[in-house]
Amino acid sequence: MKLLVGLGNPGAKYAGNRHNIGFMALDQIASDHGFSPWKSKFQAQMSDGTTGGEKLILLKPQTFMNNSGQSVGEALRFFKLTPSDVVVFHDELDLAPGKCRVKQGGGHAGHNGLRSIHAHIGADYMRVRLGIGHPGHKDAVAGYVLHDFPKADRDGWLDDVLRGISDGVPCLAQGDSGKFMNAVALRVAPARSSTGTEGPSGKKTQRSDAGAETGPAKSAQARAPATKPAAPPDTGDTRNPMQKLLDRFK
Repeated sequence: MKLLVGLGNPGAKYAGNRHNIGFMALDQIASDHGFSPWKSKFQAQMSDGTTGGEKLILLKPQTFMNNSGQSVGEALRFFKLTPSDVVVFHDELDLAPGKCRVKQGGGHAGHNGLRSIHAHIGADYMRVRLGIGHPGHKDAVAGYVLHDFPKADRDGWLDDVLRGISDGVPCLAQGDSGKFMNAVALRVAPARSSTGTEGPSGKKTQRSDAGAETGPAKSAQARAPATKPAAPPDTGDTRNPMQKLLDRFK
């Protein structure tokens, strides 16, 4: 069992804020994977379900960001979990919008939600850091994180990141953070399709409509046009073969 915690502030006033991207991530997971309806417990909104063969508890603390650790601590003790069973989704100023990084343990870097969790359960939990970018000056941070995502972000990279998180959560449940991040990356920057195939030399080749290879891997001989065998030289001799044979015995 794992406890997935999303950080944010409760209420409609804050629902679209950059600071609430952790709540958004958990809402996407619960919706896509058919988790139970949200209910009030542990000073939080809680939902549960199974994915990747693991039971997951989703927790959105309703204590406001600065006291998130109270709710997390209660849930941790109730389910008899350890900090290593906890995964916290939170906004990250030091990552560009659309970037996602997973980190095990470490400091709180001044994030008040993480600071509170540190105080209640220690630092040995996993964090999923969701980049929102930086306003450029520390005095602008509070207004920036408590401001809604612009529509262009919501309809663009934010939607991709949230869907990628949902795609990858079964891997995260199984402890494979690498595959989880790959799932997010595939949503944010999907692989470009190509009709090319890679030959033994590692060079890209292309296939024509007929299925024949073209490009660097094709040999010069294969590219050369076919030629007919050379005709015998014309000597002006009009004798047929039988006459030629008889003349040899005269």
